[in-house]
Amino acid sequence: MVEQSANLDQAFHALADATRRGIIAELARGERTVSRLAEPYEMSLAAVSKHVGVLVGAGLVHRQKVGREQVCTLQRERLAELEQWVATYARFWGERLDALEMALKQEETKGDG
Repeated sequence: MVEQSANLDQAFHALADATRRGIIAELARGERTVSRLAEPYEMSLAAVSKHVGVLVGAGLVHRQKVGREQVCTLQRERLAELEQWVATYARFWGERLDALEMALKQEETKGDG
């Protein structure tokens, strides 16, 4: 459980940055080199490579050296794990809020009577 929590922390930390979310969005379209991922950003190639490193460390991206390039691929199964975690809590809170709404309506009905 502690390991899962640390993994979640690392993944959500990685996704908390807009640049890294942009990289994820680009990789959702297919594999890309770090050079290509850096194109839309006004930052050095080294800075983009650091962002990619955070995503790799979180298990969201796989990076492989091919010749002189670093090729990145999205780890979709890792994103699916995060989606599952979020969905669990979305159901939990949805049920609680539905119950609260029903209770409030019942109280409102009692007050009208």
